[in-house]
Amino acid sequence: MPELREGQPSPIQTAASEPRVRRLPDAPSSLRQTLDELRGAQLPAADIWAARQWMNDMAPRLARFVADEALRDELLHRIYHEARLAGLPPEIVMAVIEVESAFRPDAVSSAGAVGLMQIMPFWIRELGLPADDLKDPWRNLRYGTTILAHYLAVERGDLTRALARYNGSLGQTWYPERVMRAWTRHWRQAAPGGRALVTD
Repeated sequence: MPELREGQPSPIQTAASEPRVRRLPDAPSSLRQTLDELRGAQLPAADIWAARQWMNDMAPRLARFVADEALRDELLHRIYHEARLAGLPPEIVMAVIEVESAFRPDAVSSAGAVGLMQIMPFWIRELGLPADDLKDPWRNLRYGTTILAHYLAVERGDLTRALARYNGSLGQTWYPERVMRAWTRHWRQAAPGGRALVTD
């Protein structure tokens, strides 16, 4: 598992302040641009505080899936970071991972989808990055959040259709419904006043 070197900023400090995915005509060029970009923008202090609060809230929820505390903390840092880079609510990414792999980085589906976010290997061929290891949880997160953000842009912000595209079941709602149930049961946060931070 990669570790932060001394003096290296943590993922929450280096998260970009705007989405990395643009509305481009085809997924491979959009994803290649996103995967190859490096961002060094610093979060404002208030956003760093919010990120820490989010992680403190999510840690006990994730414990039912990931027993190891160090791995759990690193996973939360990475999920928050990758979700923010892609312009996605991190709670939705948590719900997708729960449904896709139950947070098992070594998960492989009968269809051949791999890792935390169950990425199909054809994405590597499409992107022309044969060295990428989809079982590397951090690379898998980068692919998954980028692909989902791309589909969200294609669907003009319609999360139901974007999730169905992600699953390969466009036109059906069973998969988005599973993700939203996971979000409601395990990852949903209340905003001040009791409202949900993400609406379904």
